[in-house]
Amino acid sequence: MIAALGLLLGIVLGLVLQPAVPPVLQPYLPIAVVAALDAVFGGLRSLLDGIFDDRVFVVSFLSNVVVAAVIVYLGDQLGVGAQLSTGVVVVLGIRIFSNAAAIRRHVFKA
Repeated sequence: MIAALGLLLGIVLGLVLQPAVPPVLQPYLPIAVVAALDAVFGGLRSLLDGIFDDRVFVVSFLSNVVVAAVIVYLGDQLGVGAQLSTGVVVVLGIRIFSNAAAIRRHVFKA
């Protein structure tokens, strides 16, 4: 219940305050969102499998975002940021769809 209230409060504050992302961080935001979605789908899958651990979820969530941002930052420094960003999105996208398929099989028994 607390998580749902926090999510609702965050959405309301985001709509009211309309925060702006600094231009220097804008290339990292989509990667961070995809990395966070990967952690969320992985957490939902583990919850349905009965092996969810909140500490593992928080560490996975934070480490996914940080590692993805570091990879993209290093790519920017090496001049291949777009290619590494694409690679990160592809890898995390595969993980998201894999977790979504497992969730679908668990929920619909198919």
